[in-house]
Amino acid sequence: MAMNDSVNILNSAYLAVEYIDSFLPDNPLQQPFKNAWNYMLDNYTKFQIATWGSLLVHEVSYFLLCVPGFIFQFIPYMQKYKIQQDKPETWEKQWKCFKTLLFNHFFIQLPLICGTYYFTEYFNIPYGWEEMPRWYVLVAQCFGCAVIEDAWHYFLHRLLHHKRIYKYIHKVHHEFVSPFGMQAEYAHPLETLILGAGFFIGIVVFCNHVVLLWAWVICRLMETIDVHSGYDVPLNPLHLVPFYAGARFHDFHHMNFIGNYASTFTWWDRLFGTDSQFIAYQEKEKKKQCITKK
Repeated sequence: MAMNDSVNILNSAYLAVEYIDSFLPDNPLQQPFKNAWNYMLDNYTKFQIATWGSLLVHEVSYFLLCVPGFIFQFIPYMQKYKIQQDKPETWEKQWKCFKTLLFNHFFIQLPLICGTYYFTEYFNIPYGWEEMPRWYVLVAQCFGCAVIEDAWHYFLHRLLHHKRIYKYIHKVHHEFVSPFGMQAEYAHPLETLILGAGFFIGIVVFCNHVVLLWAWVICRLMETIDVHSGYDVPLNPLHLVPFYAGARFHDFHHMNFIGNYASTFTWWDRLFGTDSQFIAYQEKEKKKQCITKK
């Protein structure tokens, strides 16, 4: 009975969004995007699209999303939004991070990306324009992927902080006490595999078109680079996402090496009380600000 009620609610929500979408003006970018997509299908094989297309989406998205945080360090005005103002970025750390990233991207992640084509073939996942889901379906699927990945990340990340394991694997990621955007995927190769596995679970559950692979890559990178940016910038559109953790939440984890284990949302840490030190820290900061104002 409960299952039927849930299905009815989801169907009603889908119909409501579809009805609202019918009143929205046509997207001027839809036709150019359609032309580009069909051109890609006509000129490249599925293997090339799944493999090299996925690699291109990942690399371009990753480093483009890192650009704002990288530029902030050179803008004095933006320093008031830096969370750990006493720990500025250095060229030495950024260069070391970049070299490790290239190794992880091409020697750890690329072999996994090479399996994308075989995954889409095994599950008969379409590539065509006509089968592509509407934008609101993609948004819902990406949110579902984020919920699943967040649960995986919380429990496995917390396990990696166990005193018997931490120094062998996760310590590499915590090499930078004050994180910066490019450091989001700076990690031990085993951690890349362990925590990265959570990314693929949502794909297995929701994927009904190859475009979801790329949409979810972009969404996940956007989130993880934001929380590692080291800057709490106002009017950040990601803060509109319900229960979104944000940069301050994860920055505290890097400062203290404990608590705030989730990747995207706050509910697991709230449920298990692993955000208690962060809450206490926030209350102290508020009191300091009140005293300063007086």
